[in-house]
Amino acid sequence: MWRNRHSGFLILFVILIFLNVAYGRKAPNIVFILADDLGWHDVGFHGSEIKTPNIDKLAYEGVILNNYYVQPICTPTRGAIMSGKYPIHTGLQHYVIAGSQPYGLPLSVTTLPQHLQALGYNTHMVGKWHLGLFKKDYLPENRGFESHFGYYMGLSDYFDHYSEDRYFGYDLHYNGETAWNYSEVYSTELYTRHAENIIRSHNQSKPLFLYLAHQAVHAGNAGDPIQAPQEYIDRFPYIKNVPRRMFAGVVSALDDSVGAVYKALQDAKMADNTIIIFSTDNGGPTDHYDQNAACNWPLKGNKNTLWQGGVRGVGLVHSPLISNPGRVVNGMVHVVDWLPTLLQAAKGEGLKPQSQRDENDSDLDLDGIDMWAEISGKSGIDKKDAWPRNEVLLNIDPVDKFGGIIVGDYKLVYGNVPTSGWYPPPDKSADDVDGETQKVNLNSPAENILFFRPEVQEPEVKSVYGKPISIECGLMPLNATENCQPQKRPCLFDLSSDPCEYHNLASEFPDVVIKLQDRLAKYALTMVPPGNKPEDPRGNPQLNGGVWKPWM
Repeated sequence: MWRNRHSGFLILFVILIFLNVAYGRKAPNIVFILADDLGWHDVGFHGSEIKTPNIDKLAYEGVILNNYYVQPICTPTRGAIMSGKYPIHTGLQHYVIAGSQPYGLPLSVTTLPQHLQALGYNTHMVGKWHLGLFKKDYLPENRGFESHFGYYMGLSDYFDHYSEDRYFGYDLHYNGETAWNYSEVYSTELYTRHAENIIRSHNQSKPLFLYLAHQAVHAGNAGDPIQAPQEYIDRFPYIKNVPRRMFAGVVSALDDSVGAVYKALQDAKMADNTIIIFSTDNGGPTDHYDQNAACNWPLKGNKNTLWQGGVRGVGLVHSPLISNPGRVVNGMVHVVDWLPTLLQAAKGEGLKPQSQRDENDSDLDLDGIDMWAEISGKSGIDKKDAWPRNEVLLNIDPVDKFGGIIVGDYKLVYGNVPTSGWYPPPDKSADDVDGETQKVNLNSPAENILFFRPEVQEPEVKSVYGKPISIECGLMPLNATENCQPQKRPCLFDLSSDPCEYHNLASEFPDVVIKLQDRLAKYALTMVPPGNKPEDPRGNPQLNGGVWKPWM
């Protein structure tokens, strides 16, 4: 009896080994680096005057997502990454979570790290959470992360780690406990150091998921919004505008962090089986928004708007698992796609988009679409008409009464969308910018970076390596601002010919307006109410030892 049972176990073990060898390699490590408030024109591979050689390296040796959409502000994007669902389906569609508001990403949501844990991953988070802190159940270490080192709020001082959001308190934590011993350590360097330690100490018998949600390049507290050590600021003497030069220092520290994390993966011999995602959470704060100095040029608009500058984001994927790197992907990708895409890459079961759901798929009803075959180059699909995603819901906010959607080439916005314009880098005209950003020099070593540029041998990589991604807007008409007033009537744009939203076509194509309004109406039928709650005075840090932490 024992011998038969033992033989059965042995046979099963041999079969499992055979299947593992025959049908797949070891599950890949996943490192998701999320920048905060990084604008379209704030990276070198988009032609910025700010040098970002490490980010550029990953972009040009990986896949550049050139038609990548995020939510217009941070809490909704972070919720979308964690859930794979549009904010209208998690109650996060209206603004952000204030520190003393008693709500968060619903506990009914199974998060990305929880899914990955079920697939055998070690899961760690470093940096900004901003998905609820009022109860311990909502903290990262109780939402699928084995560890969390970072802060809970939307913003913080980069050096002393105090956050001001109506109330004032300390906001740096390690696994739910206040981390007091890091005063005057610059947060970008602090989070980088912790991420490096996680990589170095990782037991490689299991795959790693590391979510590095940087504070950079978000503004700090109102009294001192743009913060970087002087050594980073001094890298940009040619940027004359002082806030923009300081902002460039913040970006440069972020870029160094990307390089340091990649080097840590190389040193640990993990880089050859790692997927790195680099993404912004929303468009950049321009025009003095938050007293910051980001730039979305030449796109229209600002953070916290549905214009392209608010929702078309910086995004890339780097991995040796990509079969034909050096590509620019022009197919539409949305931030909700990361959950099913990464689960597929991790050898998880393919999950259903919401359009294919049924009553037995309650928690796997996703708005995200698995894009792994397209991103990795395994599908062979590059043509727009064969691309898996044809539409993006930008948002429906029933409180502030605005919304927007993209279907195919057409974009519709309506309601109280904040008025916004087109903002070149400070002190630069449009002509100046066009003259300065035609080339990204990858042949000479940049100062104080971890990577020197290697010669690229593959012809398909050479085709894009070192060439900034450009957006051709054409001539701006004199009435570009006045011809679209979404508070009065919806505005319609053809993004294929008008990526900068100069020409409102609503009066010319009323049938297209009706079609997109119908799509919005169908989404509205599936919407859950916003989860926002009034601020609770019991959340005041002064009632909790001077610390932002759970109070219920």
